[in-house]
Amino acid sequence: MMKQALLTLRHATLPRLVAAGLLAGSAISAHAALFGDDEARRAIIELRQRVDSLQQSQEQTRRSLLDLQSQIESLKSDQAKLRGQNEQLTRDAAELQRGQKDLAKGFDERLRQFEPVSVTVDGVEFTADRNEQQEFEQALGMFRSGKFPEAGQAFAAFLRQWPKSGYTPSVRFWLGNSQYATRDYKNAIANFRSVMTNAPMHARAPEAALSIANCLVELKDTKAARKTLEELLQAYPNSEAAGIAKSKLATLK
Repeated sequence: MMKQALLTLRHATLPRLVAAGLLAGSAISAHAALFGDDEARRAIIELRQRVDSLQQSQEQTRRSLLDLQSQIESLKSDQAKLRGQNEQLTRDAAELQRGQKDLAKGFDERLRQFEPVSVTVDGVEFTADRNEQQEFEQALGMFRSGKFPEAGQAFAAFLRQWPKSGYTPSVRFWLGNSQYATRDYKNAIANFRSVMTNAPMHARAPEAALSIANCLVELKDTKAARKTLEELLQAYPNSEAAGIAKSKLATLK
């Protein structure tokens, strides 16, 4: 009886134990599953946080790169401006240098106008002002161009402007010739005589004496013309004018 009762109790208890075990196992599995979901959720959250952080970092890096690019473009612009300014300064400096050279050149040219120059006219060497030289050459150019009235005026103006010029004997000689060409014989004689009186050894003196004789012939004063030619032969016997004087004396009566 006792053995039968134990067997009956065992058969009655075993299903309960199995059921209890299954229930307990199910509870443990549910707890484990719940625990696994939390871990996964936290992992997902952490992953999202990392992704967000990475995205923020990338965005910040992108903004930094944009700022850097903007700074680079600004530097390029500034560099271009500086290059342009430097080129302008270079051009300005070159222009200033050219201006200074032109100014110095102009100053030197103006200064040279006031510096005396050494000239040789009719065998006589002397110093003269540049304007003085220019005016003489202009007057002589008029005479050689056949502009005798204009040349006479220019030579007369020269004598007034430069009364002590080394050109004076030559100027008076050419003034006399200008007057002779315009038939102003008396004034021509006065200028030729000035050459002979004030510069008797001048290269133009023999020609001046011959020109006086020519003026006297034009004035119909043959006697005075012969006397002048004779004086020429006596004073300048070896001159070219002396040969012409001999020929003229042979024709004058």
